[in-house]
Amino acid sequence: MAVEEDDNTWLIELESALLDGCPPQEINVITKGKRIPDSLRPDVWLVCLNCQEAGNQLLHFDEIFDLPNQNDLRDDVKKFVKRLDNDDDDKLAVISDIESIITFYCKSKSISYASNNGWIEILYPLLSLKLPRSDTYNMFEKVIKLYIPKGCITNGVPFHILRLVLQYHDPELCSFLDTKRITPEQYCLPWLRSLFAVNAREQLLQMKNEDKAIIINTLTGMPGDLEANDVSDFCSLAHYYSLKTPQSFREDVLEVLFSESGLEINSKLYSQALCLPVAVHELIESATVDATDVDSVKFFLVDCRPAEQYNAGHLSTAFHLDCNLMLQEPNAFNTAVQGLLNAQRHALAAGSLAAGEHLCFVGSGRTEEDSYAHMVVASFLKKNTKHVSMLDGGFVAIHDYFGPHMTDCLEDHNVSTCLVCAPDNNNLSTENQKPLIHDNIPAIQLFSKLSTAMKVKSQEVKGKLIEYIVNPNATVNSGEWHVSASDRKEHRYRNVPPVFSINDEDDDSHSDSRRDIMSSESLEEIVELQTFLKRQNVVDYFQCQEVLLNGYMHDSYLVVTDTHLIILREIPSKRGFATILSRRPLSTIVKITAKKRHPELITFKYGIPDGDDLLIKDMDRFLIPNASVATKVVSNQIVVQLDNKGQ
Repeated sequence: MAVEEDDNTWLIELESALLDGCPPQEINVITKGKRIPDSLRPDVWLVCLNCQEAGNQLLHFDEIFDLPNQNDLRDDVKKFVKRLDNDDDDKLAVISDIESIITFYCKSKSISYASNNGWIEILYPLLSLKLPRSDTYNMFEKVIKLYIPKGCITNGVPFHILRLVLQYHDPELCSFLDTKRITPEQYCLPWLRSLFAVNAREQLLQMKNEDKAIIINTLTGMPGDLEANDVSDFCSLAHYYSLKTPQSFREDVLEVLFSESGLEINSKLYSQALCLPVAVHELIESATVDATDVDSVKFFLVDCRPAEQYNAGHLSTAFHLDCNLMLQEPNAFNTAVQGLLNAQRHALAAGSLAAGEHLCFVGSGRTEEDSYAHMVVASFLKKNTKHVSMLDGGFVAIHDYFGPHMTDCLEDHNVSTCLVCAPDNNNLSTENQKPLIHDNIPAIQLFSKLSTAMKVKSQEVKGKLIEYIVNPNATVNSGEWHVSASDRKEHRYRNVPPVFSINDEDDDSHSDSRRDIMSSESLEEIVELQTFLKRQNVVDYFQCQEVLLNGYMHDSYLVVTDTHLIILREIPSKRGFATILSRRPLSTIVKITAKKRHPELITFKYGIPDGDDLLIKDMDRFLIPNASVATKVVSNQIVVQLDNKGQ
């Protein structure tokens, strides 16, 4: 009996606290995740949503049901209630309550109702509390405001954000779902609307051979397996992942998902993000965090700018991984990556200020240069490396952060060769960038001391890892032209500039093409690879890697036919098969360009002549091992086509 009395003590405390108007935090302390009795649940909901004194907003409801799609709302409510086990009288009351609350909500917020937006599903458990309609409305309004992200529509921002977070914490699971072309919106829309999500990693990874529809159905129904006793663990797990997600990203995301400003957010900011962005203030200040603080995110900084830029100024805590190595010296790059991972382990073991379990990559902050840095980051993601992020704004953001203190805080800073201090040293202008000067004194003092005190130690570390972080002295092959002068036939393009060049490419940042995340609704043509390559109209084909603007690379084939350039992407989960990404008429190729430093990286640009200029409509970029042969075949076939047209 004594045990039972002790077990019920918390209920007495809870009743007393509710009568005294306690805050939500006190309820959490008292209940400790225990199941709330039905008799107290309505009061607990009111307190936890802070709706005790919200007033009766329904007094302003004119009881006129005249929404533009009122009939759709009424039909949806009836269909939902029809599935319930309630008696007929109760069903009529539920229909009346739901329609009234949603109608007034739409009118008061000047918004439209949309079928399947989840509002009915949210309202039903609130109605089961048997509170007055005014209290139910207040709680419904609060739930929508605080917990339901804005933009839960097809291709909506919340789903792109969820994928970035999943990739950050579990890249293997994210890659598995990407391979199956399962996007978050296909399975988690009911989760977000009903405030549930669930951890089922192992179960999903064991479904690699299952059909896409089966996986989606399994994912969608997983929250239904949660029981009352699981809630406490579920919340603890959510809190853990929140702590292990960069704070600057969390703050930005909350502003996007729950802001009442009404600003339209460009979904491309998140749909085209290669990985989680981290703000410069968080990266710098993480170095001041105590290494023993397990609740904080500590970054291991990877500076992947070219060597000449790194040598003109960098943070003392940064490990240098030259992005140019990836294309110039693949073996040296792989060795450097192993050196990076070893350095990270040693730093963690030693409790160094540079230590961190989370990798943050730093590029230059310039779009064209960072395409190579993106390729480096993509290579880590492809290996399912956890906790990969990239500094928003690159080295330019670091430079601006320290402002007048940069000389003290950056190691080896050289004003004459630093591309931020002397933008004329680079053809990429920074005129429109405004310095963002911060006065974080602890961080500035720390890096000022580091740049002096750590020079000796950093030299020792660099000595051990010199073969990893220094560019090999091998000369860059400025080599032969992919297309000989005799093959160009410039007169065929009248006043249009030469079509084939190996000069530095133009800035391709205007191109908005992205095929790495294709709509699940798009029609895909899947072909058996070898059968397709043996077709009679195929002139030649080249195994290669398609390089996307964000740095991702996909195993592909470049197929040259009599009239088209066809791009096939291999399907990892279906060996021997490929998806036809595009069929480009050869007549639309207006330029073939390459980097002198990376002659294997070829860009095909498509467009039309526009007076004396070229109007570029689209582009594809490939890493082709035998690029000189490939471009020769393509250019010759273009010439053949032009000759045929001229006859």
